[in-house]
Amino acid sequence: MTMREKSFAAFILTHGRPNRVITAHALAKAGYTGPVYIVVDDEDKTRDAYIANFGLERVLVFSKAEIAKTFDEGDNFNDRRAIIYARNACFDLAEQVGVRYFIQLDDDYTDFRFKLDSHFRYCDQGMRGCLDGVFDLLLDYFKTIPALSIAMAQGGDFIGGKDCTNWLPAFYPTRKAMNTFICDTRRRFQFFGRINEDVNTYTALGRRGGLFLTVPNVAIQQLQTQSNAGGMTDLYLDSGTYVKSFYTVMYAPSCAFIREMRSINKRLHHEIKWRYAVPKIIDEVHRKKQAA
Repeated sequence: MTMREKSFAAFILTHGRPNRVITAHALAKAGYTGPVYIVVDDEDKTRDAYIANFGLERVLVFSKAEIAKTFDEGDNFNDRRAIIYARNACFDLAEQVGVRYFIQLDDDYTDFRFKLDSHFRYCDQGMRGCLDGVFDLLLDYFKTIPALSIAMAQGGDFIGGKDCTNWLPAFYPTRKAMNTFICDTRRRFQFFGRINEDVNTYTALGRRGGLFLTVPNVAIQQLQTQSNAGGMTDLYLDSGTYVKSFYTVMYAPSCAFIREMRSINKRLHHEIKWRYAVPKIIDEVHRKKQAA
């Protein structure tokens, strides 16, 4: 089986980890047969190693300094160890390689998984040989709705299994998008805020009517946070999750705040009050008739 949609590519966004692009293996294991490109920046000292490992045609290089001029970084730190530059460069890179649709992937995915079985019950099953079809179905859905981007769920969304807070019998999409952004070059948008760029973007643009969705039927599994050296790990270790989360409070103060994440290793993290985050559109059928 190969994908029906031919104008599609997978972009793996990476930096400083030429020998640890785990996502490339996860894609092959799950059965994806389409084009895969490795997106690196011109400040990456390991760029030649990426080219040696993946081939010149598969490594896309962009200028970090140039792309930095096009969006709001949200600070004056002059520290560009962040994925946002690659995220914003992908739209131009997609046009450069001749595709309309693409999915942005981090480099540390170990697996692609189903979270809903054929009887609409919670499950946790690895994909084998079917990811082409899954991407086609996600694109079918994306094309029929006015979303700026849709995403697959993350393994952490389902802590607790079927008893977790995200479980719903029908698995309704949630109003966020992180990690696996499916995008269309004809529905361009910009990420902003050097750190926590995904949350900054779906909250700030969401308040203006931009639609972002996570489809929870399928999910990606990642390495434990900050366990894979390189990439953004060093930046997170330097600044901490408080600074990371406060970017979103700065961009969306009406709906974002900082709280303690209750886990074995407690840490400060953002929380979104969705009641104040996005518009609530009421169907026209509920409009009151005006008096004559």
